[in-house]
Amino acid sequence: MITLKNVVLRRSAKVLLDSANVTINPGENVGIVGRNGAGKSTLFALLNGTLHEDGGEYFIPSQWRMGQVAQDMPETEQSATQFVIDGDVTLLAAQEECTAAEATDDYDRMAHAYTALADCGAYDAPARAQALILGLGFKTTELDNPVNSFSGGWRMRLQLARALMCPSDLLLLDEPTNHLDLDALVWLEAWLKRYEGTMLVISHDREFLDAVTGVTVQVEMGKLNRFGGNYSKFEDMRAEQLEQQHAAFGKQQDKIAHLQKFITRFKAQASKAKQAQSRVKALDRMEKLAPLLAEAEFTFEFKEPANLPNPMLSMTDCSFGYPAPDDAPEGTPPTVIVQRVNKSVLAGQRIGILGANGQGKSTVVKTIARALTPVKGEITEGKGLNIGYFAQQELDVLRPQDTPLEHMIRLARETQAAGKLSNQQTNEQSLRSFLGTFNFSGDMVKQAVGSMSGGEKARLVLCMIVWQRPNLLLLDEPTNHLDLATREALAMALNEFEGTVMLVSHDRALLRAVCDEFWMVTRGGVEPFDGDLDDYQKYLLDEAKRGREALKEELAVEKAEAAAAAKAAKSNTKLPKGEKTKSLTPLKRELQQVDDQLATLNHEGKDLENRLAKPLQPADLAQAGKRLKTVQQEIEALEAKWLELSQEIESAT
Repeated sequence: MITLKNVVLRRSAKVLLDSANVTINPGENVGIVGRNGAGKSTLFALLNGTLHEDGGEYFIPSQWRMGQVAQDMPETEQSATQFVIDGDVTLLAAQEECTAAEATDDYDRMAHAYTALADCGAYDAPARAQALILGLGFKTTELDNPVNSFSGGWRMRLQLARALMCPSDLLLLDEPTNHLDLDALVWLEAWLKRYEGTMLVISHDREFLDAVTGVTVQVEMGKLNRFGGNYSKFEDMRAEQLEQQHAAFGKQQDKIAHLQKFITRFKAQASKAKQAQSRVKALDRMEKLAPLLAEAEFTFEFKEPANLPNPMLSMTDCSFGYPAPDDAPEGTPPTVIVQRVNKSVLAGQRIGILGANGQGKSTVVKTIARALTPVKGEITEGKGLNIGYFAQQELDVLRPQDTPLEHMIRLARETQAAGKLSNQQTNEQSLRSFLGTFNFSGDMVKQAVGSMSGGEKARLVLCMIVWQRPNLLLLDEPTNHLDLATREALAMALNEFEGTVMLVSHDRALLRAVCDEFWMVTRGGVEPFDGDLDDYQKYLLDEAKRGREALKEELAVEKAEAAAAAKAAKSNTKLPKGEKTKSLTPLKRELQQVDDQLATLNHEGKDLENRLAKPLQPADLAQAGKRLKTVQQEIEALEAKWLELSQEIESAT
């Protein structure tokens, strides 16, 4: 088990854990919750050995294997599949031992090495890695793409797949859902429910925590408070605990006031002096309860829009996508992702935009937000439409060297220049006060944004949107860096907002709280989704199953076509006369020889794999394993040769 006794942890001069105690038992799935900056990630740094305790005692079983998501952005030309396979450190070690054993004549060592390699699942490692990659939303055509060809968010998904690939007894997941769409999130939940080790998860997604955890540890005011149950049960127990603390504190204050009143009244009377003195001693001995110091709640609200056009906008026969790159040949058509959209957005609507990964949800939102131009068709905007747009990459748009106050001053000037100001105060003191309503007070208004946390940056973006008094909110994954309290504040503010909301999010609690209708982007179009989020989750699981079955059928067809082509090539023995035919004869003969060799080696490889699955003497096991490796290398070389000859023959005909 993991044990912390009176642990003290500091980051610079700040004490994050102060005499903290907690015990985590083997096999428990634990949600770590708390405000941003409370010390959750610092706790993980202690568990993974990055930090050491500044005081107290900390114990974790030394034999436990640890899995965690690397936070660095991977830079490699490795294929996605190989990158994830390399996350299995046990398999890598077994492969290295096999290589070292083969360089010796120690048959016992080779036998043990090949046995360990088989135990590590070496032969099905590519299949396991690809199952993880596909589950996290990648396409089958991307399995062999180099890691560097993916964007930052997709590379972090590969880091997550790599962590899941690694066999572990303790799995540490710090915000694993940040870069996931709802379909990938549903798949991850199902995977984590089957995890057999001890798991600790930092997350601000309440439905995700409810689904995958059974214990909650709250990091609050330097302490670790353990609660049995998922996040919803934790909230109930925490509320009850706070109520009991409040009642106990109130009772004690009444008792103290009563004793103090007696002391004040009778301390000067000789007949009552002893009683008064005894009450003074009782007051001194009383163990004082601390006043209830619940962390201050964060709330905000959207101002009433200046006007509400209805409809907000109309889309007529619209196709959405991306223009051809600048370096593309002239005449290259744009890439169309969503087409034939005919819809209107009305005042007061609360629309959740659903759709599997890659279907075009963000493309639709970007086009409505004017960040992209429709490829075809027309978007007609209502008079006075004022859009507030929160993009997934919005945090990257902030200027790291500027302060929140400088961001607000620049926004005020740009808005004023565009003639959009409506009774908005733009002097510095008013902007400071407005920032204060989003918890940017004191020196924080002059702190460089680049030094702030992701949650603070997201709050600044929300602050800038609210200040503009939009009547249409387009929110594309707004909660990625928000803690639970801020997410709840956002949900409350959106519910009270009098304008229209269009929301893309993997936070199901936010979607449930805010949206009363759903649009689904699928198969190149946009259509209403008749159901709730539970129905949609079932739809995603069914679609994933259909996708797997379709992939199997596609592979079977490709295999059958390849076999038919090979058979046709072998039966085509009658060749036309001429120099060209004569020149191809040696190539075709060599191709046939390679074909025969491949068939022989593949048959031998199958026999060796079957042999290795049975009990053998060490020398026999080592010899069979060594021969299997040689056979696999020869097959790879012959396949390359077969491809080269086939291309040469094709180009000559």
